[in-house]
Amino acid sequence: MNNTTEMTLESLRSVPLFASLDDNAATELRSLLTSKQVTSGKQLFHKGDSGDAMYLIESGRVRISIRDEDGNEVTLAELAQGDFFGEMALIDGRQRSADASVFEDASLAVLSRKAFLSFVRSSPDVALAMLSALTERLRRTDELLRGRVSRNANDEERARSTVADRAADRIAEFGGSWKFIGATSIMIILWIALNSYILITGFDPNPYQLLGLVLAVIAGVQAPIIMMSQNRQGEKDRLRADLDYRVNLKNELSLTEVLRRLDVIESERLPKLFEEQNSLIGEALVQGPVSKAGSKSEN
Repeated sequence: MNNTTEMTLESLRSVPLFASLDDNAATELRSLLTSKQVTSGKQLFHKGDSGDAMYLIESGRVRISIRDEDGNEVTLAELAQGDFFGEMALIDGRQRSADASVFEDASLAVLSRKAFLSFVRSSPDVALAMLSALTERLRRTDELLRGRVSRNANDEERARSTVADRAADRIAEFGGSWKFIGATSIMIILWIALNSYILITGFDPNPYQLLGLVLAVIAGVQAPIIMMSQNRQGEKDRLRADLDYRVNLKNELSLTEVLRRLDVIESERLPKLFEEQNSLIGEALVQGPVSKAGSKSEN
């Protein structure tokens, strides 16, 4: 592989790990990059592979994905020119946390971990500046993105509940309904009627002390069951709040990524577009007088 000459210093500094590099250090690091051409459909690495390099995209498109708990492929990001991935491998050399595949012919600038460590050893001051970017924060962010956080709190809570939990919910639901009030009223009326009018000598004569004991036992058992159900509702609310927090955090990270890409466009690509536009305008202005001069000569 040949050293790449297309990667700009601004693109290199778009990687948070290299954002603090001055021109000399960035130029030296850029000389360590190698160019790699990858055709569409090729897999760059799989989750669990050894992390031995980072990649910067010069052209083409790369998909970063994982398999969720159900075995479905979840796309974490689709990266294009100016984007980068795999930078954590330069620091910790740990296993890849996701799959990376090319779905549009790509030209990649590759920085191997071996070359990066050699660069760090030769420039201790630069190494200290780069290490100020906390790798633990990057690892935590990646772990967050690996999970699909937009989940149904009811499904999550149902998956965690036990048979006793579900029984408590059903009992508490019945105990707090008009059905329970109606059933209790009917039981009391039948109890009084049975012991006062139907049976000659009832098993619970007036003032119905056994009935009072039965009702007290029902109330005593019902209270802790309702509290159990309320505790589960509180746990469900905490679960929903946690999922909402993770969704909001993921959205915040996505917005940060969008802003970073806009910064890359503003600092690197817009000047090129303006230069091309000015060039076209200049050509149009030159061709205008020439065409007018030609028409005058014909007349």
